[in-house]
Amino acid sequence: MKALLVLLLAQLCSASLVPEREKDPEYWRRQAQETLRNALRLQRLNQNVAKNLILFLGDGMGVSTVTAARILKGQLQHGQGEESLLEMDKFPFVALAKTYNTNAQVPDSAGTATAYLCGVKANEGTLGVSAGVTRDRCNTTKGQEVTSILRWAKDAGKAVGIVTTTRVTHATPSAAYAHSANRDWYSDGEMPPDALEGGCKDIARQLVENIPDIEVILGGGRKYMYPKNVSDVEYPHEEKHRGTRLDRRNLVQAWREAKPPGKVAEYVWHRRGLLALNLSRVDFLLGESLHPRVPWHHLGALGGPLACPGVLGQLQWPVILPGVLLPPRDGGGRIDHGHHEGKAKQALHEAVELDRAIGLATRLTSTQDTLSVVTADHSHVFTFGGYTPRGNPIFGLAPMQSDVDRKPFTSILYGNGPGYKIVAGERENVSAVDFAHADYQAQSAVPLRQETHGGEDVAVFARGPMAHLLHGVHEQNYIPHAMAYAACIGSNRGHCNAAARPA
Repeated sequence: MKALLVLLLAQLCSASLVPEREKDPEYWRRQAQETLRNALRLQRLNQNVAKNLILFLGDGMGVSTVTAARILKGQLQHGQGEESLLEMDKFPFVALAKTYNTNAQVPDSAGTATAYLCGVKANEGTLGVSAGVTRDRCNTTKGQEVTSILRWAKDAGKAVGIVTTTRVTHATPSAAYAHSANRDWYSDGEMPPDALEGGCKDIARQLVENIPDIEVILGGGRKYMYPKNVSDVEYPHEEKHRGTRLDRRNLVQAWREAKPPGKVAEYVWHRRGLLALNLSRVDFLLGESLHPRVPWHHLGALGGPLACPGVLGQLQWPVILPGVLLPPRDGGGRIDHGHHEGKAKQALHEAVELDRAIGLATRLTSTQDTLSVVTADHSHVFTFGGYTPRGNPIFGLAPMQSDVDRKPFTSILYGNGPGYKIVAGERENVSAVDFAHADYQAQSAVPLRQETHGGEDVAVFARGPMAHLLHGVHEQNYIPHAMAYAACIGSNRGHCNAAARPA
């Protein structure tokens, strides 16, 4: 009798979760017919030449992260969540990208960045080079360098930019400009003697030297730009923030000196400095926060040059933005960091912030001349389940206990990571902890200090000229080739005469 009563209550609660309009079959029929009409309109393909390209890269934003972020966005807006739409959900063309590296089934951010920026698959841990380069082996690099879509655009006379919530020398953005046998060679202070003797350059130096006329560079990690032990401009008394360079070079100064006479180059290191600029009078902008990772925005940490409203609206250049985060609040680069730490709340809030940036870019651009692409470099072993009812808080408990250990569990779980905890010989009872806290590490099946990437395909969302070229299942390195074709940059431009493509 008790079991029957519980079942009846569950059914009543479930029924109350269903919005009244969704009980009417006509609601779903009308929705499907509207979707069908929109799909039929897409048969008139947009074959314009893309004047602008924007690439949004959610680092570690696998499909399960996209879905959970959609629910979170809806719940932040006081809805149930599942019916919500992310800005990327509104993009009309969607594909899947295969993310494996040439030597890795489950990839890293360097090999994948080389794929979606340079159009060539590469080995794990290597940047802007072919699979002929072995990680850590400087002497395998020469002649194996490959160029990125940022370089192709610059060679075609376009202005370009990199904006990231990670360090600007992080693997994700640095494949746009660097060629390195090791993604961790941020400055020469992190390089082994044999690599220095072999003539390989650190990534920060390549940022300044390889493509010196990148119009916009915003991110973190400024200590790699300064000589070893030089005090930080913001925290002069803290040793851990001091410069790391062994060559004694000031790369910010070198960046300024590389600019043509008469051009205005501004360097900022804090939000205040960025907001104070009249960007209509700035030709080149370099902004670097102290932190190698720009702080979590949803926690209210708004220091750093990226955390400012309306920056995209002030940037009047046509821009390519790999690893991108665009205000009003930035996001995307640290989805990966949140997942690695098992902190799903941080990862998902970051994904929602990335989506806000996508929405802003959508409002400021036109589908007639701007191709926007949203994708991820790889996934994570992140999931959510447990037969949760409609509208269940995305960070909440499943409505059931384990039928093995009789303990509750959160809907969100990881396949591996730091959330594996044994208390008194048993799985931790999550009802005894604050599982809604931003620093809560969701339970995992396998104990690891850092959670790992996942190996499944990632989504590619596209909007604008030639967006239909991104469809079906593709190798990840196809992405920049399709974007370059749309913009008539790079090597494949035979289709770009006026007769073949409407302006």
